[in-house]
Amino acid sequence: MSELPILGVLLGNSAGVGPELVAKLAVSNYYADYCRPVIIGDLRMFEHGLKVVGGDVPHYVISDLSECDWERGYPVLDLKDQDPEQVVYGEANAYCGASDLQQLDTAIELCKAGKIEGFVFGPFHKGAMKMAGLHDESEHTYLAHAFNLTTPFCEVNMMDDLMTVRTTSHIPISDVSANITEENLREAIELGEITGESFGHKPRIAVAALNPHCGEFGLCGREEVDVIKPTIEKVVKETGWNVSGPYSADTLFISALAGDFDVVVTMYHDQGQIALKLVGFQRCITVAGGQPYPIATCAHGTAFDKVGKATATTDSFERAVKAVSRMAIAKRAKKA
Repeated sequence: MSELPILGVLLGNSAGVGPELVAKLAVSNYYADYCRPVIIGDLRMFEHGLKVVGGDVPHYVISDLSECDWERGYPVLDLKDQDPEQVVYGEANAYCGASDLQQLDTAIELCKAGKIEGFVFGPFHKGAMKMAGLHDESEHTYLAHAFNLTTPFCEVNMMDDLMTVRTTSHIPISDVSANITEENLREAIELGEITGESFGHKPRIAVAALNPHCGEFGLCGREEVDVIKPTIEKVVKETGWNVSGPYSADTLFISALAGDFDVVVTMYHDQGQIALKLVGFQRCITVAGGQPYPIATCAHGTAFDKVGKATATTDSFERAVKAVSRMAIAKRAKKA
């Protein structure tokens, strides 16, 4: 176990299922195969999660990571900011949102200090975080600002070994075409390359078309002719990356899911989301693509309707832990 990466495991939003997910994996001893975990959050919420899932594990409070001894049990970096008696479960509120931000800030500083190699987090609630003072669009933008990123970043959706990266994201469908530019597509391709390499290999990247039948040579839309294909050709010529396309989106995922590609660059949000979630929603995770440290979470949200019932499945969170571990090990190998 001494060779496994040291990873932060953040409890997530206290009003949601995050503490239960973290606790359930501790009880099943899942972390032991992938990392040396450090639980980050309020000790009382971790113990609340254990109570909900009906289990218990040896654990102890630390104030610094130098105090970690995994043979003793699970070290908990106690933030002392959430009283289970004051949490309003199943609802977004500023009290829990403030803890989400505190957990993030703590993990960010631990990464910068070299004390953890990355982290996985239970689902946060964006609305609660905004109630507590978050001014960024999402936790991914918050991370990018904290790490002073100047390179592309975005949430990357992943199912098994297949990743999707978006050229456009949270904008109306009516605005998609105008935002398919060479700059945006280049950034998406670069993000796919960076994230693919973070798993220790050179990714095979496929770029989806926007229009039906790949635009039919400009007869059914000109985005493929005017922007997408020329941009792919320029990127390949300049970088040598393994990028191809555009491919008709209605058939691209058949070959991608068969293992022909590692990354699919989509033109808009649901073009990739529907494909992955339809095939294997419980197997999907969200990777913080482009960040300087391995970071991931489950693809689902806080699941307010399942809080306190111990019925939330851990498949996605398990895969997030495994993914961050893989990235951390690949990062070590790259430095060696």
